[in-house]
Amino acid sequence: MTVEICCGTVEEVRLAVRAGADRIEFNSALETGGVTPSRGALCLAIESARWEGVKSAVMLRPRGGDFCYSRSDFEAMALDGSFLKDEGADYIVFGILKPDGNVDAERCYSMMGQCGSRKTPLSFVFHMAFDETPDWRRALDTLVELKFSRILSKGQAVNAEAGAETLRHMIRYAGSRIEILPGGGVRAHNVRDIIKKTGCDQIHFSLRKNEKEFFSEQEIKDLIALCRRP
Repeated sequence: MTVEICCGTVEEVRLAVRAGADRIEFNSALETGGVTPSRGALCLAIESARWEGVKSAVMLRPRGGDFCYSRSDFEAMALDGSFLKDEGADYIVFGILKPDGNVDAERCYSMMGQCGSRKTPLSFVFHMAFDETPDWRRALDTLVELKFSRILSKGQAVNAEAGAETLRHMIRYAGSRIEILPGGGVRAHNVRDIIKKTGCDQIHFSLRKNEKEFFSEQEIKDLIALCRRP
């Protein structure tokens, strides 16, 4: 079981690494759903993770709110994407939708190209914008064609627990074509149930109980152990 931990600061990255995470997702401003981190924070986060052999997925998102971006939003994303790649992010996490909620394949393809996807086509993750698409099968097929490597999803529900059945269908439909990463509201009391119901082989959760409270290092270790329990 691969365990990915969502982190909003360098301190959180270091805590996640100490606790035994396999992979971290690094963001800034998690209260907005996560946006692109600063260059300085990114460098420290990636260095901290790489030192322990932990992979880094980094958010590429210019602002909070919806996932339909203006021209200036898109231009900012392209510039940010280049430095995420240059600084050594293992995965770049982003998502662009059309006004009707469908995946904006043309803009996603363009963004991947500007970030260097022609040489590294398996280094992109489509984030929970996926859960706003009106037809997840169609969206998934589009992302396969674009060569995204993974989709982060709550199963189009309020959290992964509520969306477990849909996540199970997503995982089966995806097969070996693309990875499905369940996340959202994963906690000690429900993680085993989510894993059992979805049949997933990877899971995503945050260090934060809420905006003000964090799990302790021991609580994180215990949750990771639960994830990996046979």
